[in-house]
Amino acid sequence: MRAVAVQAFGGPEGMALVDLPAPVPGRGQVVIAVEAIGVGGLDVLIRRGDLASYGYREGYVLGGEVAGVVRAVGDGVDPSWTGRRVWAPTGGGGYAEQAVAPAGEIVALPEDLPAADAVALGSAGVVAHFGLAHARFAPGESVLVRGASGSLGIMTVQLAALGGANAVAVTTSSAARGERLRSLGATAVLDRSGSSGSYDVIIDVVAGEDLPSFFDRLNPNGRMVVVGAVGGQPPADVGTPMMAAFRKSLSFAVFSAASVPEPDKHAVRTEQFAAAVRGELRAVVHGQLPLEEAVLAHHEMDAGEVFGRIVLAP
Repeated sequence: MRAVAVQAFGGPEGMALVDLPAPVPGRGQVVIAVEAIGVGGLDVLIRRGDLASYGYREGYVLGGEVAGVVRAVGDGVDPSWTGRRVWAPTGGGGYAEQAVAPAGEIVALPEDLPAADAVALGSAGVVAHFGLAHARFAPGESVLVRGASGSLGIMTVQLAALGGANAVAVTTSSAARGERLRSLGATAVLDRSGSSGSYDVIIDVVAGEDLPSFFDRLNPNGRMVVVGAVGGQPPADVGTPMMAAFRKSLSFAVFSAASVPEPDKHAVRTEQFAAAVRGELRAVVHGQLPLEEAVLAHHEMDAGEVFGRIVLAP
């Protein structure tokens, strides 16, 4: 089968189309004939080599989530899954015509939900939902979403607005993107510095060197939760501004969906997929490219040109 592997860490040209043996499901696994592959910020960090210390090596096949049809099941898996359309987390290996996923984590797709929409919602929607919960967001509070133009930021904007926020501010790189975010529920659009207003909750997709400056944007008892790091690691003295604002009782946390029990994530994904079919949530797909154009997709990611999620299709 065809797949895209990282042959050399660095720029997008380090990726290449390769031929690999078709996967065979192990116990508790399924093999999926892939229809749509989500291109995410984690893929970019791995491809650049930024996460080599976590064990990623050259030759790795990117792709953490796919949607498609279950082609085969392994031992211990209900055979009725065969032939069903599903969303699936792969933990890597998704940039391929077929992918392996744990059967206990796949989610059946509604008939009317396109595969591309499923990968625009699947991972991002869960992180946005539980990230807001981690921040103890409550109706009537104000929210700032830092880095709101990707699929995770877009889902956070929508869920905060639907959850009764009295204001949803966003940072983004252009007025055009800002207008699109307003159509999704944003009430104020800021430049990347986020240099105005104060908020009860900040959901940060970016991290990076500028993260500490956003503590100044928090109201007393405000909470910042970092749910992504597309801008890289924060500085080592990230906590110093919080100590300087000791009397404001600020809180800072990081959040990973890996900390959420699988049944809880499954329930949220199922409801969000249904909400998208009902028109209550919008899946924003920046564009769809064939698998062999993964290099182009990553050039667009590096250029910061993506609004929503780029989807690859074998």
